Amino acid sequence: MILPIIGLLVGIGIGVFSPYMFPQSYSVYVAIGILACVDSVFGGIKSWLRNQFHVMVFISGFLGNSIIAMILVYFGIRMNIQLSIAAVVVFGSRIFQNFAEIRRFWLNNREKQDNIG
Repeated sequence: MILPIIGLLVGIGIGVFSPYMFPQSYSVYVAIGILACVDSVFGGIKSWLRNQFHVMVFISGFLGNSIIAMILVYFGIRMNIQLSIAAVVVFGSRIFQNFAEIRRFWLNNREKQDNIG
């Protein structure tokens, strides 16, 4: 459990202290890509708690979701349609759903541990 936390802290550190900044025209792509990646991370945590985690499934979902989301945004911009809203709604709802399942898992395990005595 400590390795993902270290990875998260290293990633945040690189993002905060890196001198590189994306051009403003890419900000929508980066934001949607990050949202898709966060969705994949929460899905990975949920599957890890269920003992169903597979690295290749996680990596393919992580990269695939972010690429598909950015392509969706690209075509939306080309057609002058706000398709990024669809990506935000879908990934946002999935993040909240995965978080709710993770929370329920932890709370249910805590109740089981409390009732042992």
